[in-house]
Amino acid sequence: MRLVMWILRLLLFFLLFGFAIKNDQLASLRFFFGGEWQLPVVFVILVSFSAGALLGVTATFASLLRQRREISRLKRQLDRAERSRPEPNVPVAEAQAPETL
Repeated sequence: MRLVMWILRLLLFFLLFGFAIKNDQLASLRFFFGGEWQLPVVFVILVSFSAGALLGVTATFASLLRQRREISRLKRQLDRAERSRPEPNVPVAEAQAPETL
């Protein structure tokens, strides 16, 4: 299974490397107030992908933190409820000596 994963990784790497080699034309990024950058298309795509991935990870991380806070709050609430619950009256079986006649 590890070999298959490494083959897939190498295949993906060479596919993306070939894509980068074929798209080396310059792209113009125009900003406000006359600012302009000229970068290869592959860098524009890489930066866009990285920004999207970072945004997705940030959104997921925020949701994860919110869920962890909710879980800890519910655990504290459960602990308080268990401590305030009265103990059930369970009779303790007393060892009785056998009666002699």
